[in-house]
Amino acid sequence: MRVLVTGASGHIGSALVPELLDAGHQVVGLARSDQSAAALTAAGAEVHRGDLDDPISLGEAAAAADGVIHLAFKHDAMFSGDAAGAQAADLAAIEAIGAALDGSGKPFVGTSGTLMLAVGGVSGRPGTEEDVLEGPGRIAAENALIAFSDRGVRASVVRLPPLVHSDLDHHGFAPTLIGLARDAGAAGYPGDGANRWPAVHTLDAARAYRLALEEAPAGSRLHAVADEGVPFRAIAEVIGRQLGVPVDAVAPQDAGERFSFLAHFVSLDNPTSSVRTRALLGWEPTHPGLLEDLEAGHYFAAVATP
Repeated sequence: MRVLVTGASGHIGSALVPELLDAGHQVVGLARSDQSAAALTAAGAEVHRGDLDDPISLGEAAAAADGVIHLAFKHDAMFSGDAAGAQAADLAAIEAIGAALDGSGKPFVGTSGTLMLAVGGVSGRPGTEEDVLEGPGRIAAENALIAFSDRGVRASVVRLPPLVHSDLDHHGFAPTLIGLARDAGAAGYPGDGANRWPAVHTLDAARAYRLALEEAPAGSRLHAVADEGVPFRAIAEVIGRQLGVPVDAVAPQDAGERFSFLAHFVSLDNPTSSVRTRALLGWEPTHPGLLEDLEAGHYFAAVATP
C-alpha cells in the first residue's frame, strides 16, 4: 500500500515510517523543512513537500495514495497560545484529505487524545472506545474525520494517551514534566496525586497505527493504551528519584507556576481502557511500561523544557 503520512518525521512518525516499511508498504512523508525531508529520505520514504497550511497540496498527495495516516498537529502554535489556529489547521487538513479520499474505500487514520474524555466529563470509570463526545477543538476534528465513514472512506481515529514514551520522545509531556521538576528543584503532583494518566510506548503506538491502516473498520475509534492509568504521584516519585530532588504535593493555586501549560491537565483523572482495540486489531503492547521506561534513565540524559 502507498501510504501518505503527515507528521512523518516527528516523534511517533519516526517510529511509524519503519513500521510501515518493514510491513511492505511504501511511505510518502509530508515534510515542511529540508531537515525533515532529509530524515525521511534517509529512512527510506518518499517526500512530499508541504504543510498543514496548504490543504490543496495535502489533498493532491492524499488522492495519489492508497491510504493516509494523519499525525501532524501544530503543537508549537498550540503551546504558544494559538490553540484556535492549531485546531483550525488540523480541521482543514482533515477536510482536505477526507474529500480527496471521498468514495474510494481507502483507509484514513487520524489522531486524537484520551485526555479529551476526561475534559468531556467521562469520570468514575475507565474511558472506552465507545465514548463519543460533542464539542469544539480536537473533539470536533475527531468527529469530522469519523464522519467520512459515511462518504465511502474507511475512516478511523487512534486516541493517544498523554504519555507516549520512549527514547524517541524529546518534546512530549514526559520530558516536559522532567524539565519542570528540574527547574523547580522538586517533582510535583496535584493534590494527593491519586489521579491516573494512561500511557503507551512509542513503538507500540506505531504498531497500532499500522494495524488501524490495514484492518480497522470504518468508523472505529481506537485506544493505543498500554498502561490503563498510572497514578500521577507514582510518576512524580520516579522523576524525583531519577533527578535526586524531593517530591511534593502542589496546591491548585500553585499549579500554573509549577506545571506551566500543563496546569490545565495535570489534575485530570484519565484511566482509559483499550480492551476493544486489542480484540479488534489483535494489538498487544510488548514494550516497557511507563514507570519501567522512566527508570531506564534515558529521559534524564537530556531534558526538554517547555
